[in-house]
Amino acid sequence: MSLANRRSIMTVYSDNSDIYRHQVRIVLAEKGVAVDVRHMKSDELTEELLELNPYGTLPTLVDRDLVLYHARIVMEYLDERFPHPPLLPVYPVARAESRRMMFRIENDWYSKMRDILEAPEVVAQEARKAIADSFTALSPVFGSTPYFLSEEFSLVDCCLAPLLWRFPSLGIELPKSANAVWNYAERIFERESFQQSLTESERELRDQAA
Repeated sequence: MSLANRRSIMTVYSDNSDIYRHQVRIVLAEKGVAVDVRHMKSDELTEELLELNPYGTLPTLVDRDLVLYHARIVMEYLDERFPHPPLLPVYPVARAESRRMMFRIENDWYSKMRDILEAPEVVAQEARKAIADSFTALSPVFGSTPYFLSEEFSLVDCCLAPLLWRFPSLGIELPKSANAVWNYAERIFERESFQQSLTESERELRDQAA
């Protein structure tokens, strides 16, 4: 019998400070799902995890005999597995637009975040400016609805919130003209699910940057 088949409770293997793992924890908290969260670092993987996930990536979700690897796949599975509250629109066109926006967030902004964390300082500075300019240009959009392009909290917000939370530690500063972005961020940060999703390491990101 495999490890997955022996589990009676959903288990998530997660790094306690990685942004993709943070997305999944927000969804879990929003859904109120009881899970066994096993924190580990990507460079300190256990044999147990490697037996479940041959790619050795985090987050990894185990739900009985199902094992899922990628954060976006995990989030969408959780939204379908636990449909209330729904975090993707019902209608196919709106749902596709949400998926497109999540792709753009990862492709356009998360890639710049990786440059800030991993690239030479010259490249990192360019990435900071690119993100700041992009969010400033989109400030009217952030101010048009309670959540990003939506009246309801969604998976798009679950992707945006962890990045915004990390802005101070990444050295990203927005001008006063982008106040709508911060107003949006504070609404998200105050949500009970977001507060529940934060690990000690993630809270320290803000404390260290203050």
